[in-house]
Amino acid sequence: MPVVDPSPRRPKGVGAFFALRAMSALLKDRLIRIFLALLVVLFLGAMGYQLIEGWSFLDALYMTVITIASVGYGETHPLSGAGRGFTMLLILIGGGVLVYCFSTVTAYVVEGELSDALRKRTMEKKIDKLKGHYIVCGADQTARYLIEELGKTRQDFVVIERDAEKIKPFELMGFLCVQGDATHDATLLDAGIYRAKGLITALRTDADNLFVALTAKGLNPNLRIISKAVEEESEQKLRRAGADGVIMPHRIGAMRMVSEMLRPSVVTFLDLMLRSKDVTLRVEDIEMHGNSPFLGMSIAQTGILEIEGVTVVAVRDKENSAYRFNPSKNTLLNEETILIVMGNVDLINATRARFQNT
Repeated sequence: MPVVDPSPRRPKGVGAFFALRAMSALLKDRLIRIFLALLVVLFLGAMGYQLIEGWSFLDALYMTVITIASVGYGETHPLSGAGRGFTMLLILIGGGVLVYCFSTVTAYVVEGELSDALRKRTMEKKIDKLKGHYIVCGADQTARYLIEELGKTRQDFVVIERDAEKIKPFELMGFLCVQGDATHDATLLDAGIYRAKGLITALRTDADNLFVALTAKGLNPNLRIISKAVEEESEQKLRRAGADGVIMPHRIGAMRMVSEMLRPSVVTFLDLMLRSKDVTLRVEDIEMHGNSPFLGMSIAQTGILEIEGVTVVAVRDKENSAYRFNPSKNTLLNEETILIVMGNVDLINATRARFQNT
């Protein structure tokens, strides 16, 4: 059963965007205080001249403005001794407020804090619109490869990282990011976990990955979770916590080294496929949906075998883990069918959209 987000409009300043929202809120509060401070100085200055000199409000306000602005136009009317004393006090206080106002606004413009806050607010709005996306927890070395791959394959995803310095490069590259602790519910909520399709946790320690898996599965039981693990004994713990898949980098690295030794040609082919800069080639799956126009047709009738740049490698049923490699062109498709294809990512995505009628 689909998980419904119970809080589509969350209060500002909560969760993984806490630091980013706090910056935006701080900027807004300072600008408001500056505006109010100027209004107070102008009002008190005008009232002071009215009470001391008996001027009209317009003359008193004009005198206040030229006094704190230090334009040197001279006195609107001759001042009494008390009026001159009030003017000196107004120059000190009002001038100080005016200098503070200009310096604060200039600092935000020069240092880019205003544009940074607006950019992060725009990012937050984009995340709120995501659906069926992926969440990557962490921005260390392993996670960087994950993020690069998701970007190359045109996937919608959000990066969660607590370290502002580590997350900044990904923000500048245009990726959607949330600064915060992935083990906290509020952080995952800000990343849109209720609407997410999957989560990959590649944090530094197995304990953190375990906690993320447990927390994420509690928030969205339908979420597919893939976790990184360093210790052998952590694998079963992560699976019990809700991880659907556990990847051990040391094990994968060892397998790669053996393959490089025993099957160098195959490894070279896979490297060329994964690292090609001209075109992104991948092995992907296409799941059949109930509204697919190709249900009941054979593979040949769908026309997929005629698409240059896409090759059907295998077929399997969702309830059956066995794969049928190099399937017959007469293989019939149903709602349980999953096609394993290899080829150009853009062509595969277009083919998937046709098969799933999206």
